[in-house]
Amino acid sequence: MFDTLFKQPAVLARYWQGPFLEDRERYLQQCADEGYALSSLQKIAWVQLTVAHSLDLHQGKVTARDVELAVDGRKRFRYSPSQDSDGSRQELIHLATGWLRRLGYLEPPREVENSFGSQIASFAGYLREERGLSPVTISTRCERLKWFFESLHPHQDTLRKVTVADVEAFIERKGSQGWKRSSLSCLASSLRSFFHYAEGQGWCAPGIAAVIKSPRLYAREGIPEGPSWEEVQRLLESTSGNRPADIRDHAILMLLAVYGLRRGEVARLQLDDLDWAGERIVVPRPKQRRIQHYPLVPPVGEAIVRYLQEVRPRCTYRSLFLTMAAPIRPLSALSITPIVRWRLKALGVDLPRRGAHCLRHACATHLLASGFSLKEIGDHLGHRAANSTLSYTKVDLAGLRQVAELDLGGLL
Repeated sequence: MFDTLFKQPAVLARYWQGPFLEDRERYLQQCADEGYALSSLQKIAWVQLTVAHSLDLHQGKVTARDVELAVDGRKRFRYSPSQDSDGSRQELIHLATGWLRRLGYLEPPREVENSFGSQIASFAGYLREERGLSPVTISTRCERLKWFFESLHPHQDTLRKVTVADVEAFIERKGSQGWKRSSLSCLASSLRSFFHYAEGQGWCAPGIAAVIKSPRLYAREGIPEGPSWEEVQRLLESTSGNRPADIRDHAILMLLAVYGLRRGEVARLQLDDLDWAGERIVVPRPKQRRIQHYPLVPPVGEAIVRYLQEVRPRCTYRSLFLTMAAPIRPLSALSITPIVRWRLKALGVDLPRRGAHCLRHACATHLLASGFSLKEIGDHLGHRAANSTLSYTKVDLAGLRQVAELDLGGLL
């Protein structure tokens, strides 16, 4: 491996004679397979060699502190003039940690034990196995529970000591920190769901869940906000160039805008979900626990084909969308939001929230303005309940203007 990275005999000899040769070469080959550039591979090789002399991998495991000490006590091998620039120490630690973690040498950090960790884990299993909730929803609810238990003062070691007053104080504290009523309602719902489950398991005193109050929310009080369809068209046009990032992002934005997909649904798409013969795209709907089929309309199909032919790296991953830079890996749902936000900002589109979900709102509003029924729009978006679609009736400004222009003189 090293003979493909370095040409000078003296340099090659130094890398071949360094400690843990096999482990260093194995990791470099993995990085090369993931699409790392030559310069990146050279830097990783240099970092490995500089810290290898100070590490003892014969014990099987090293800690994060061991890595820091190895970086601070490293031998000075010449690599680049900027090796001692600001931030270089953290970069060395990051690269060395990546090598050791990948090969299984890094001791995982010890997590602070939570007195209610087993109960939270059991609740998560219930939400997953019996309620069928999505991983994101489960993770969010469990995170809120951890916040609640960490806030208890004095610290409690059993659920039977937790009172309704503790729950109310926690919700009130979050409200004073600027949480909106909708967020507080979700928080209260998460706590109520957990205590319902805890009561059934006999972990806590009965009756707590029944008295957890949520802030009053009015039916469809929130107005979904998204860009206008003209702004969506400008957004799609801005990604019609030939840069690799534009080609990939164009396909992603088409899926978000045309089908109104959620960011997680786009991220989960697999190559096998594209039925080219049947001209369909298959979208798993976790909330509905079913598969939804969409016609693969020509503009979307052409955008995906171009991405597959010109941009998508050749690799073993079956995920449709991959990262552009090494290490090559499936694109996460969290990575899709900045794509939309940055491009809308560049166009000067002013919205309270410029994430991926605003294109879902734009899709629904466009369908409503085009004459589709609420049932058709809900089916298209994969809504479980009709109430989820009703909120879009408030943004049908054209229809509201027609009502306002009616001559009501004869009725008065």
